Amino acid sequence: MTAPRTVIEVELRPLIGSRFQPTGFPDLGAAEFGGSDGRKALLVESVQSMANRLEATTWDDGRADQVEELAGLPYVRITDADGAFLSSSRLEAHRLASAYVVHGTIDGTKGEDWLRERLGLQAGRPLDHRAVARACFALDPVSLVHGVFFARKGWPWQPRITRAVTSFIEAYDVVPAVSGGVKRDVVVNEAKDGATAEGYGTVPHHRVEYTADKIVAYFAVDHAQIRSYGLSEAGTALLEAFIEFEIGTLLSGDLRLRTACDLMLTDVRQGEVPNPVDAAQRIGKLVHDCGDELGPITTAVWSGRGKTKSRGE
Repeated sequence: MTAPRTVIEVELRPLIGSRFQPTGFPDLGAAEFGGSDGRKALLVESVQSMANRLEATTWDDGRADQVEELAGLPYVRITDADGAFLSSSRLEAHRLASAYVVHGTIDGTKGEDWLRERLGLQAGRPLDHRAVARACFALDPVSLVHGVFFARKGWPWQPRITRAVTSFIEAYDVVPAVSGGVKRDVVVNEAKDGATAEGYGTVPHHRVEYTADKIVAYFAVDHAQIRSYGLSEAGTALLEAFIEFEIGTLLSGDLRLRTACDLMLTDVRQGEVPNPVDAAQRIGKLVHDCGDELGPITTAVWSGRGKTKSRGE
């Protein structure tokens, strides 16, 4: 029997030099914190950001389509009225619950109504969590991996699926590396009377990066949650392989998180880094084994900003 959790821990270091730039928050700056051992630590990449980075491994921006290794998996493709690509459930922060899906139209039906019908939501009936999971699996399995929340007031229920994969990056024994620079203007040397806001003038600036004794990326896969969806054996195996594809692709590929945060893997502390090639081969076979559990790629047409009302509102 599969263990309830799989944990992977890998050590990273800057690809060049020793400094790196962590996640920053507008009202907080870098997220420093004190560890239980008294060491100063730092959140390099948040759970939300890592979920986005894992999802990005499934998408080919150049083709505006999912990567070829995942051909056959469904997702919701968002276009304008002329058929031009706008976004997809793989790129949207709320995935299947994206405003562009909810406020768009699918097969001539309002997206919100179309989704509600697919999820099987009925007033006066208990929420069937497994039916919701099966519907999400048929539309885009990624929502069962990274979570989705259908926060619709007019619906009898607001189904929520939590993340089955949690990941973040922390650094330990961190020390600020303070530096600065100058935005130089060879024409207008004075920054006054609003000139700076308009992009004129020579303006000095500071920046804070960090060095660290260790940088560690963590991944936790909740197999118990995946099994709770009630999918077929092939469907459950497909989600497991999909997760391995994401993690393996991320760790074996580009870990340039930001301009000044380019990292590389140096050691595996716990678990085993999945092989993305092997995972992709398994996905290809499992897509066929899933039969009718997986639907086709769905097109949602978004004709412009504007909130539509669904039945019951």
